[in-house]
Amino acid sequence: MTDLDELRYPIGRFNPAAAGSRNDQIETLRRLPERLRAAIDGLNDSQLDTPYREGGWTVRQLVHHIADSHANSYIRVKLALTEENPVITAYDEAAWARLPDSSLPIAVSLPFIDAVHTRLVSLLESMSEEDFQKTFRHPERGQVTLANNLAIYDWHCKHHTSHITRLRERMGW
Repeated sequence: MTDLDELRYPIGRFNPAAAGSRNDQIETLRRLPERLRAAIDGLNDSQLDTPYREGGWTVRQLVHHIADSHANSYIRVKLALTEENPVITAYDEAAWARLPDSSLPIAVSLPFIDAVHTRLVSLLESMSEEDFQKTFRHPERGQVTLANNLAIYDWHCKHHTSHITRLRERMGW
């Protein structure tokens, strides 16, 4: 892996074969709000506005991105549970990160992440094996099972939290 790849993918690229157990994945989602808070604890505005790598998003943008992305995931799960292989809408994550609301204080997104994760985890824990095989169709990725979506978001939680913790280590914060 190159230095840039290591900064971009501090835990490696998503690998579905490396995903842990479903219970472990759900636990990752349950614990994301507390782990995210621990990762950002004590950071000032200047530090929050520091990109995790050159050309990358700032810590502030990462926190708001997690809120955006995980809300989208929650909606996708609900769609797949209630519709037959729905086609979901993709969105331009980089464009969303440049919108003015990504400059708001992170205190706006933290309780939102708490709420989304409380609801998402409750939903995931209630699902049957058959439910995890339900699908949605992503315009770029094709058909995605809810089991694979869970694995993606398990990785996503760890991926972005690692961006922040590794930046803190490199900067000595």
